[in-house]
Amino acid sequence: MKPTTDRMLNRIKDVYMFILDKGEVTTQDLVEEFNITPRTIQRDLNVLAFNDLVVSPSRGKWTTTKKKVKLSS
Repeated sequence: MKPTTDRMLNRIKDVYMFILDKGEVTTQDLVEEFNITPRTIQRDLNVLAFNDLVVSPSRGKWTTTKKKVKLSS
């Protein structure tokens, strides 16, 4: 796997874990926490949403779904 792909996957996992830990976060919370652009965080959230791991109950807010996830270290 390319190093950039590996970094992206690690970041997406970290984003998921952050949302899981906080319960509900805003897109801006994620931008500030991970120091990345709103467009990048939106792409990461789209990947998580496509895989049914997060949902947006209202515009700009995110929470995890009840889907079971096995996380590797």
